[in-house]
Amino acid sequence: MKRVHSGKVRDLYETDEGLLLMVASDRISAFDYVMEPDIPDKGAILTQMSLWWFDQLKDVVPNHVAGHGDDSRSVLCRPLKMVQVECVARGYLAGGGLNEYRASGTVSGVALPPGLEDGSRLPEPIFTPSTKAPQGEHDEPIPYEQVVALVGAETAAELRRITLAVYTRGAEIARERGIIVADTKIELGWDADGVLTLGDEVLTPDSSRFWPADEWKPGRSQTSFDKQFVRDWLLSPESGWDKDSGNPPPRLPDHIVELTKQRYLEAYERITGASFSG
Repeated sequence: MKRVHSGKVRDLYETDEGLLLMVASDRISAFDYVMEPDIPDKGAILTQMSLWWFDQLKDVVPNHVAGHGDDSRSVLCRPLKMVQVECVARGYLAGGGLNEYRASGTVSGVALPPGLEDGSRLPEPIFTPSTKAPQGEHDEPIPYEQVVALVGAETAAELRRITLAVYTRGAEIARERGIIVADTKIELGWDADGVLTLGDEVLTPDSSRFWPADEWKPGRSQTSFDKQFVRDWLLSPESGWDKDSGNPPPRLPDHIVELTKQRYLEAYERITGASFSG
């Protein structure tokens, strides 16, 4: 098959039938760097988790899945014309949203109440879009009005509606299993019939912040099931890395690799209720 795209984590191939084979590697990225070594089984965990979520969300938004690949890390997809906006929903304050809030009291132009802390629950979920930057560059938050300027008022309203609906459904299901979905990013595109369709991955530890509900406490960094664990290690004295130095990050030590795998695995098994078989 012809390779048509290689991302930080996924590779896309075109089949003779015009479908796309999406293969999730075991690569993990942080701060726009692809780390070494890989996280064993990560690609299969992400793929199987996305397939489970696509099924839970099929009455919320159509998805691009056309069939399963030959192994647990690949899936056959219908090609989409992707929307050039990162669609993000937040129910809690963390990460880049927290930094913006501290600077301006807003997130992607959405005004929030004063006095919120790291990990605070928002009064209601909000749509906080960002630019879709080329690989190696940073996505930047943008106000809703800029989304309207990019894609038109009707499409912008649909992007916001779908993103919030996916987040709401996902957060409800995860909360029943003891996990808070603090925020999530989804990818949307138009199918051959012009229907906005959910693509790429959905509600995985790579695209979302997952926190154990029984450990949630605003005012501090939260225990996390996602790759925030890797980010935290990179910023710790143990790693010895200066994020602003321009130098690539160090190789992940074996214990961080194993602990990261265990977090991805626990998120999968707690949310889906199934044992991961690889």
